[in-house]
Amino acid sequence: MNILIRVDSSVKIGTGHVMRCLTFAEMLRETGCYVGFVMRAGLGDLCEYVKNKGFDVFPIIHDSIFAQEKDVHLTIEVIRQMKMHIDWCIVDHYQLDQKWEKHVQQYVHKVMVIDDLANRPHDCHLLLDQNYYKNYEHRYLGLVPSDCRLFLGPKYLILRSEFYKAKKSLKSWSGIVRRLLIFFGGSDPTNETEKVLFALQRLPLNDMEIDVVVGNANPNRLQIKKMCLDFNLNFHCQINYIADLMKKADLSFGAGGVTMLERCFLGLPSIVTIVADNQRQSTADVAEYGAIWNLGWHEDVSVSDYADILIEAISHPRQLASMRRKAFELFGYRDKNTIHPVVEAILEG
Repeated sequence: MNILIRVDSSVKIGTGHVMRCLTFAEMLRETGCYVGFVMRAGLGDLCEYVKNKGFDVFPIIHDSIFAQEKDVHLTIEVIRQMKMHIDWCIVDHYQLDQKWEKHVQQYVHKVMVIDDLANRPHDCHLLLDQNYYKNYEHRYLGLVPSDCRLFLGPKYLILRSEFYKAKKSLKSWSGIVRRLLIFFGGSDPTNETEKVLFALQRLPLNDMEIDVVVGNANPNRLQIKKMCLDFNLNFHCQINYIADLMKKADLSFGAGGVTMLERCFLGLPSIVTIVADNQRQSTADVAEYGAIWNLGWHEDVSVSDYADILIEAISHPRQLASMRRKAFELFGYRDKNTIHPVVEAILEG
């Protein structure tokens, strides 16, 4: 089976879309599928990273302003040049909708959409939204064809194998914070990492081990590395062992989105800052469920706020332990040895 994935990353939009598609592509490849990527080239793209994972990447070039009409023509041109039958085109992109999908369907057998927003109509055969919302079962009513197969909620979260391995070796925990993880995604476009580091300088945390993670797409990574060296913090850049760090941590600072759910999967209590509009509702709903602390919109969060919430969290171990239990409840049982239901649906054709 031949599958083509249309997804982008950049300094502005971050790396999360590509990383979850890459994980999904590896699941599909394990079943014998061919998987290629169509990705926009530009500052902060992960084209080389995806190539290094063993996938074909077909870069496309836009003008400075993204245009859906141009994108669909560029994508169709790639499909024509591939000279192979494409069974599924998987699209994970907030700027593409049913108009793009309808055109592409003339050149592929079926279309799958990965979405979080439920804010625009889609013309697709299958849709995945792995986020938690209070009303997630009904969010796509009227936005997809009546025969579209919907896979909604955290139980369908796309997870790398390292997360299943980490979960099997989790230890019991009383809520005492001895190790802190700071990770705001691969690019951290609002530079929350530095704000947290400035907050840490105000606090007496000499006995706490602190891990700071950034991606190659983070434009401030060299300054962050220097701060970590100056204050004897563990600095990690573009790593493939984030699940191990989450497993070891007792508390985390991070953004909303997929990594928020990954932390919840491992029961890691986290203080979440909303850094993009698409994170607002899901972050608020997961916080209301009791699985995270929602610090709010990044522009409203100061260095002092980060310092204050850390002291608050450390002072309430029972609340952190409760947050851990609620985080686990979001997912139910997940087994690495069971094929992902969406992969299974794709293989069924």
